[in-house]
Amino acid sequence: MIYVVIFQVIVGYLLAGSLIGPGGLNLINEMVQVETFAQFGVVFLLFALGLEFSLPKLRVVGPVAVLGGVLQIALFMFLCGLTAALCGAKLSEGVFVGTFLSMSSTAVVSKFLVEKGSTNALHGQVTIGTLILQDCAVGLLFALIPVLGGSSGIFGGMMSMGRLLLVLSIFITVAYMMTWSFIPRFLKLMIQLSSQTNELYQLAAVAFCLLLAWCSDYLGLSLELGSFLAGVMISTTDFAHHTLEQVEAIRNLFAALFLASIGMLIHFKFLWNHVDILLAAVILVIIVKSIVITAVIKSFGYSIRTAFIVGLSLAQIGEFAFVLLSRASHHHLIGGKMYLLLLGTTALSLVTTPLIFKLIPVVTQLGILMRWFPSESGVQNEEKATMLDVYNRTL
Repeated sequence: MIYVVIFQVIVGYLLAGSLIGPGGLNLINEMVQVETFAQFGVVFLLFALGLEFSLPKLRVVGPVAVLGGVLQIALFMFLCGLTAALCGAKLSEGVFVGTFLSMSSTAVVSKFLVEKGSTNALHGQVTIGTLILQDCAVGLLFALIPVLGGSSGIFGGMMSMGRLLLVLSIFITVAYMMTWSFIPRFLKLMIQLSSQTNELYQLAAVAFCLLLAWCSDYLGLSLELGSFLAGVMISTTDFAHHTLEQVEAIRNLFAALFLASIGMLIHFKFLWNHVDILLAAVILVIIVKSIVITAVIKSFGYSIRTAFIVGLSLAQIGEFAFVLLSRASHHHLIGGKMYLLLLGTTALSLVTTPLIFKLIPVVTQLGILMRWFPSESGVQNEEKATMLDVYNRTL
C-alpha cells in the first residue's frame, strides 16, 4: 500500500511538471530558476542517501560498483559503437550514444530506494555504489566528448581525464582524513551550541553539505558526488540519525521540485507525434540495459535475483544524460533528429521508472515461483555470507 502511494506521488510530480511546463500550459517557460531549485533537490537527496549509507557494506560492494560500473559503461560504448559501424553511421556518434545510455538516474532511483527502505539491502547497496561510480565518471565523459567531436586531440582528452582522476583521488583522500579528525568534533560542538534549538545544527548540516558539493563542482567533479560524500562522512559518527531528521523536510521539498523539473522537459506534442518511435526506443533501452547490467552483476558472483533487481533499477536513462546531450550538441557530435530522439527517450524513460519499480516485486515473486530466483531466505544467506567474507578478509 505504501509503495502504491510512493508511486502515485512521484508520477504526480512528473505530470504536474509536464502540465505547467513549456510542453503543457506554458505557465513556466523560463527553466533556469526551476533548474536551480532542482539542483538543490538532487544535492539534498544525495546528502540524505549518504547519511543512510553503510561504510562496511560499501566495502562489500566496492569491487562490483567500481569494476562493474566501468565495465557497464565500456560495454555500452562498445555495443553502440559496433551498431553504428554496422549501420553505416559515424562511429563517434555511436560511442557517444553508448556513454549516454550508460547513465542511470541517481536522484530518481535513490528516492525510491530511500522510500522503500532498501538502501541497506544488498541490491540497494550495489545499485547505489554503481550510481555513485557513474557520477564520478561524468567528468571523464565530459572530457571524452570534445575528442569524439573532433574539437580536441586524443592526447588532450587523455590529459584531461588523467587530471580529473588525480583530483578525484585527492578529494576523496582529504574527505577521508577529515571524517576521522574534524567532523566528529565539529558536529559535537554544533550539538552543544544548539542545545535550546535545533536551527543552528540544521544550518550547520546544510552548510556542510553545500560546501562539499560546491568544492566537488569547482574541482570539475559533480555536485552529486560532493553532497553524497558529505553524507557518508557524517554517517560514520553518532550524529547521523539526528542529522537526517534535521534535513529530511528540506530534502523532501527540493526533491519534489526536482521531479517536477524533470516533468517540464516532457513535451506532449512531440511525444504524441513520435509516440511509436519513442515507445520502441524506451522499451529497447529498458531491455538492453536490464540484460547488460544483470549480466555484469551476475559475473561478480551475485545471485541472479540480486543482479536482476539491480538491472531493472538502473534500466532508465539518468538526468546527467541531459547535460551530456547538451555538450555533445555544442560540439556537433550528434544531429538535430538524434538530439530530439535521445531527449524524448530520456524523458519518457524517467516517467516509466516508477512503473518499473512497481513491477520489480511482482517479477521477482514470479521468478521465485518459477524457480528462476532463490527464495528470500536464500538471498538473506547470500548477504550474510558476503558480509562474513569481507569481515574475514578485513581481519
